Amino acid sequence: MKQISIGNGAMNASELALGCMRDCRIPFEEAESLVLTAVEEGINYFDHADVYGFGDAELVFGRILDRNPGLRNRIRIQSKCTLIRDADKTLYLDTTKKHILESVDGSLQRLHTDYLDTYMLHHPDTLIEPEEVAEAFDILQASGKVRYFGVSNFKMMDLAYLQSCLKQKLIINQMQLSVAHTELIDSTNSIKLNEKDNIDRNGSVLTYMRMMGITAQAWSPFQVGFYGGVFMGDPNYPALNQAVDRMCEEKGVSPSALAIAWILRHPAKIQPLIGTTNKERLKDICTASNVELSREEWYELYRATLTDEGRVQLGNSNQKPVK
Repeated sequence: MKQISIGNGAMNASELALGCMRDCRIPFEEAESLVLTAVEEGINYFDHADVYGFGDAELVFGRILDRNPGLRNRIRIQSKCTLIRDADKTLYLDTTKKHILESVDGSLQRLHTDYLDTYMLHHPDTLIEPEEVAEAFDILQASGKVRYFGVSNFKMMDLAYLQSCLKQKLIINQMQLSVAHTELIDSTNSIKLNEKDNIDRNGSVLTYMRMMGITAQAWSPFQVGFYGGVFMGDPNYPALNQAVDRMCEEKGVSPSALAIAWILRHPAKIQPLIGTTNKERLKDICTASNVELSREEWYELYRATLTDEGRVQLGNSNQKPVK
């Protein structure tokens, strides 16, 4: 497993990370085996949030650490706070100093560790008071409870504004990205074929992050839209699946590995968050580290998604986009 620099030198980590949101939904023995398999494959970065399983995902991971002495020193753990939820929906967002400090203590207790490598705000909060966030981060850093800080789902100006109020450098921003959900990179691409594509939805946040040395983590790296399921085998993405299947046959890899290789090919050194709970699938996905995509292949997959979404037609360039 290749290593990448997180936050422009803040720390090194595996180029793939394991998202642990669903670990509490499988038997404990399977969750433990999954984590140990990830470590065997070279993954040393594990993603959590206080809201995953309402804390149960962190509890499971804490048990795994207890049962495997020395494991904590070999890995990096990050967690997040902000979302206040019930069983059905998000009720509100909370980035107050009190909530951040309490959330960190809760995560540390559940994870059975005395520090987090990275702590993140899970979502931008319209009512955020950055001075409170700054106070909380100062306390957490001074106490040794958190080494580094980041955010998730922040657009450019929200990210820049928060950073301007902090002493600590934000080293990570998690954003949704897959070959079938390319909003993060659309604004930095010159393949603009109609008005829909020319809308800058995130303020060129990826370009800003590259300029500021902030690592992008890609969540849901196989998913279509927010709750659209995976693109593999989706009849709404025939051109993409056809291109993927052909390249997989040529390279001797699976569609999952190719989809991750497509993200890894980006020069921003994006770190995909893998959310599978199947250790065999995890092993297969990890082969993406050995897959090389040419510039032509990368753009072919990107353009296939545009075709499937009716944003570009193959063949006659005078054809109008499909509505």
